[in-house]
Amino acid sequence: MDEERVTAREGGVTAAGGRHNICCLNVIGQVEGHYLLPPDTKTTKYEHIIPSLAEVELSGEYEGLLILLNTAGGDVEAGLAIAELISGMQTPSASVVLGGGHSIGVPLAVCAKRSFIVPSASMTIHPVRLNGPVIGVEQTVEYFQRMQRRIDSFITDNSEISPEKLRELMLSTDELVNDIGTVIDGRTAVEYGLIDRLGGIHDAVEWLYSEIEKEK
Repeated sequence: MDEERVTAREGGVTAAGGRHNICCLNVIGQVEGHYLLPPDTKTTKYEHIIPSLAEVELSGEYEGLLILLNTAGGDVEAGLAIAELISGMQTPSASVVLGGGHSIGVPLAVCAKRSFIVPSASMTIHPVRLNGPVIGVEQTVEYFQRMQRRIDSFITDNSEISPEKLRELMLSTDELVNDIGTVIDGRTAVEYGLIDRLGGIHDAVEWLYSEIEKEK
């Protein structure tokens, strides 16, 4: 690969050989937050991603942001923090769900200004849950409820899915064994308004180019 055209960076690459300078951000494996995951687990570390996103927005060097997702989910607060940061950026952004955009990967998929998904990809929508022991007191229940409202609001504010449909998918008891929630494929995600369009990397890049040129 031509080193003058593509520069490696923390969490992705910057491709400068096309019509415009686009930063490509990879969200893969599990989103790692405040606690370290085992060394044999593929992770996206939020302490790496957040400074990179700030650089994209503040430096003026990058004209667009391309987010490629194949994630099983992970730390809820870390994932939501990354999604909120991207949604608040003025830099044109496009996301592509490849493989999977599960759990907290759903807000990460919809946070871009335009979202794409390949037909073979899937997304798992379910309520907030934590691994390990949980203290069963009223304050814990309220914490889960507040976190769930934050996630639900973010998803519906950044996509066309209705709150009613999102809740229906999230609380379904017919789809997942020993759990509640729903797995949907790419076409269904677009049909429900969760993702904007079916498409892959070419479609996302062409949309970014058009947005950049529109601003100029």
